[in-house]
Amino acid sequence: MKLDPTNFPEAYKGMIARRKGFTLVEIMIVVAILGIIIAIAIPTFFRSRELSRMRSCQENQAKIDGAKENWALDTRAAPDAEPQWSELVGVAAYIRKSPACPASGTYSINAVNEDPACSRSNEASFPHEFEISPPGNT
Repeated sequence: MKLDPTNFPEAYKGMIARRKGFTLVEIMIVVAILGIIIAIAIPTFFRSRELSRMRSCQENQAKIDGAKENWALDTRAAPDAEPQWSELVGVAAYIRKSPACPASGTYSINAVNEDPACSRSNEASFPHEFEISPPGNT
């Protein structure tokens, strides 16, 4: 049996006609929930981005260290020898392209027996250092 809105009393006709959209309270609840979700998500996003930059910088330092070790083996260099960028970077060298720090820092190669360093590794806003972990401790 289908209901005909013309058969309802006048009081009910108004209720049926008004129930087409959302109320202000419903919209405010949705906006509040979205605000809470955004307040939780944004700091997490920024933290993840900074961690990604730090890991990328550490990976670049690992590549520099590996290239430096290969250079030292190929040239039979002393442990305190320091290669130049031109000896490590190039199409036929150990690294194809010069690595760029994701935080706009600069890399220093250092001697073969020293770890490469980033100019931004000691800053409080971007703390990271390249460390070689002992075997089995990854």
